[in-house]
Amino acid sequence: MAVCTECEADIEVDEFDIDRDDLLSCPDCGANLRVTGLSPVVLGRADEAELLEEAADEDVDDDEWD
Repeated sequence: MAVCTECEADIEVDEFDIDRDDLLSCPDCGANLRVTGLSPVVLGRADEAELLEEAADEDVDDDEWD
């Protein structure tokens, strides 16, 4: 269980399925959060630059390198 830094809602996360610096969003308020600590899971607010970088990484077309 982790706590949203924006709305303080409890967020259920599986400690074995996440890593430090993973990005996720709060199901209650929609805040973008970053995992800053494990055991216990600690969340911090994700920067806008991190979100744009993550989106850019997902948009890369693997066929460009063939």
